[in-house]
Amino acid sequence: MTDVERVGVVGCGLMGSGIAEVCARAGRDVVVVETAPAAAAAGLERITRSLERAAASGRLTAAERDAAVGRIAVTTDPARLADRDLVVEAVAEDERAKLEVFHLLDRVVERPDAVLATNTSSIPVIRLAAAVSRPAQVIGLHFFNPVPVLPLVELVPSLLTGEDTVRRARAFATEVLGKEVVRAQDRAGFVVNALLVPYLLAAVRMAECGTASAEDIDRGMTLGCAHPLGPLALADLIGLDTVQAIARSMYAEYREPLYAPPPLLARMVDAGRLGRKTGRGFHVYGARGGGAMREDGGGVATAAGPTRPVIGRRDGEQPT
Repeated sequence: MTDVERVGVVGCGLMGSGIAEVCARAGRDVVVVETAPAAAAAGLERITRSLERAAASGRLTAAERDAAVGRIAVTTDPARLADRDLVVEAVAEDERAKLEVFHLLDRVVERPDAVLATNTSSIPVIRLAAAVSRPAQVIGLHFFNPVPVLPLVELVPSLLTGEDTVRRARAFATEVLGKEVVRAQDRAGFVVNALLVPYLLAAVRMAECGTASAEDIDRGMTLGCAHPLGPLALADLIGLDTVQAIARSMYAEYREPLYAPPPLLARMVDAGRLGRKTGRGFHVYGARGGGAMREDGGGVATAAGPTRPVIGRRDGEQPT
């Protein structure tokens, strides 16, 4: 089925922890690397809580939960990645940060044909592949949030990716993890974000110009189009900083106005109103996000709704 038995993950935020969890649940030995002990501890706690919820809901047995936890090691030592067959980078949607990770993996991972994958949402894979000595082993494996729930993975080879790498990455995603794969060209945004992000940005512009409140924009799409989550609540879930980073990457590639981040989005990021992970974005939430390494935002997910809107309220009410 696949020769990938030992998996590495760099970053244990929302996406990295989810990727680590599904790999461990599939019986693979998993090492996750974080930047600091506190972030590593928070990441392991995030994985453990998710596995406990799966067991409580009957999706896993207690024995399966314990076995999965036992297969995961979270560390701050990147040398632990040396023996990995596949490593997935899942850090912030920032090209410089990702390049640093790939330079590290190129030095540390010993298996010459190890698959070096990126979970980037929008950065062209070729930019990461060209930075290492083994570009034929670099490929995009874009998971979606929450990783244990959503079945999709975008498979994104670059112009330099070898066909054996494509075959092995696809086999791992489908045969080991049980995911559905769509193959995308190595263009910013790939398939899903190339369609999704202009929609999210259009909703931001609508709130910015006062066409409707954030609450009503979201209700319009959930009640009128049967979307599981409105566009502004979804942007909050992904993280407004991540949405901005994806939009900037896509605008840099295509130079189309629909990809340009609206001024309101930039102001909210500057203000630290990043969405669910900070407790406030276009809506206000009851809990703040954790402090682990920032992760790639991934894709669409269904989540609990906000407590109240803060942008574009009706009757001239000002945001607080």
